[in-house]
Amino acid sequence: METEPPKSKGWFWWLFVFVITTLVIAASVLTLRKNFNRSESKASPAPGHGGAIVHKYAEALNIAMQFFDIQRSGKLVNNQIAWRGNSGREDGTEANLDLSKGMYDAGDLMKFGFPMAFTATVLSWAILEYGEHMKAVKELRHAQDSLKWITDYLINAHPSDNVLYIQVGDPELDHKCWERPETMTERRPLTQINTSYPGTEVAAETAAAMASASLVFKNTNKTYSKLLLEHAQKLFAFADTYRSSYSISIPQVQEYYNSSGYGDELLWAASWLYHATRDQWYLRYVTVLNGNGFANWGSPTWFSWDNKLAATQVLLSRVNFVGSKNIPTAENLGLQMYRETAEAVLCGLLPDSPMATSCRTEGGLIWVSEWDALQYSVASAFLAVLYSDYMLSSQTSTLFCNGELYEPMDLRKFAISQADYVLGENPMKMSYLVGYGSSYPQYVHHRGASIPVDAQTGCGDGFKWLNSSAPNPNVAIGALVGGPFLNDTYIDSRNNSMQAEPTTYNSAFVVSLLSALIATNSPVIRSFA
Repeated sequence: METEPPKSKGWFWWLFVFVITTLVIAASVLTLRKNFNRSESKASPAPGHGGAIVHKYAEALNIAMQFFDIQRSGKLVNNQIAWRGNSGREDGTEANLDLSKGMYDAGDLMKFGFPMAFTATVLSWAILEYGEHMKAVKELRHAQDSLKWITDYLINAHPSDNVLYIQVGDPELDHKCWERPETMTERRPLTQINTSYPGTEVAAETAAAMASASLVFKNTNKTYSKLLLEHAQKLFAFADTYRSSYSISIPQVQEYYNSSGYGDELLWAASWLYHATRDQWYLRYVTVLNGNGFANWGSPTWFSWDNKLAATQVLLSRVNFVGSKNIPTAENLGLQMYRETAEAVLCGLLPDSPMATSCRTEGGLIWVSEWDALQYSVASAFLAVLYSDYMLSSQTSTLFCNGELYEPMDLRKFAISQADYVLGENPMKMSYLVGYGSSYPQYVHHRGASIPVDAQTGCGDGFKWLNSSAPNPNVAIGALVGGPFLNDTYIDSRNNSMQAEPTTYNSAFVVSLLSALIATNSPVIRSFA
């Protein structure tokens, strides 16, 4: 009969076995995890922590960025668009200014300062939030160069504190021609705002563009960043001191980019100036001083070139999420009001929310207007994924929508649904981003794209290319066209400017959305300054 081992020896023995076993298991798990992470990073490297590149969005971003190159005016540098050349070299000469740079607005050859500045602001925002994503797919430098092409123009368009040139070209003259930008011959008059003819919304939007861009270039070009911020502060002071809508001061702008009011632009610009300077006065401006007057708290709106309230609410929610320490109580209460209104906007976007908007097609696309329909859907999707990332980064787990709770992933799923619709998952089975996929618009309403490079046509006789039944000889790659009707249909006709005309601000929206969705991970949200 075997003798039972002493109890003390058995206790140490089983403890020893338990410890050794635990260490072996832990080592095995750690090895497996390292191997798993290593294999994942080889397959789909991505910026940040634990994410993977979504290749269809990366490809779409590479394509979308090229439309900014197509729209460039001036002497082109490192031109990658074979059918584009130098143009607009004399713009600004009648005022002894160099306004040759900047970008043409849409399918025409106008430079409208209001939407161009807005394009720069949105592109800056995308770079600031998702620059690491852009860098991972080699588009960050491209985005920065495109932004600088606009801000170089805006700097020159602001020759003195209270003067801003807001337009190059006469729309009536411009629209009597159908020609390539390289061969245009009509007069290119300038339009300015000043103390006698003020324009608060366009001055404020230009201030927002310069303030946000100053943050983009802060670590790579300090001198340029400082110059942009100086212009931004002067323009904001001009906008705020001489309050009047440019649509009233200069009635002829009403036909093209008529403003619905300037309150949103003042809040938008002051918000960007707060981020750029950390000057508490700008925060007080948007909360205590002007929140009640301009913010329209509690009333959701649509983000567009004309209305920046929803975007301002999200941008100031960012402060509430990650930077609200040492902010006075009154300002913090105002920030909370902005955040609550932002969440009302977002609850309206979620299709299953009790607050869901009815402004969408049967195919699931947010749809607000038959003119440039995709502007609203893509802009909404960008705000949704951005807010989702704010929530994740701040470890905010739920969004409350009138009795129902939603997670950050619900906002991201909505954003993905809009992006996928644009890229081809729609009833038409076509991509609305020109150059992406096998089926996309062939008759884009765009002069340069519609006229062969070697065509010998001038102002009036170029209309034969507008009316031609042949597809565009040049692909306006990266253009985001206006988009579908409410019934999810699209008529691919060059004369259908309502649906077939792209804009630079549409490109800014889609670049922002795709940059957010490129990686599966959420970036760490930090202060811009």
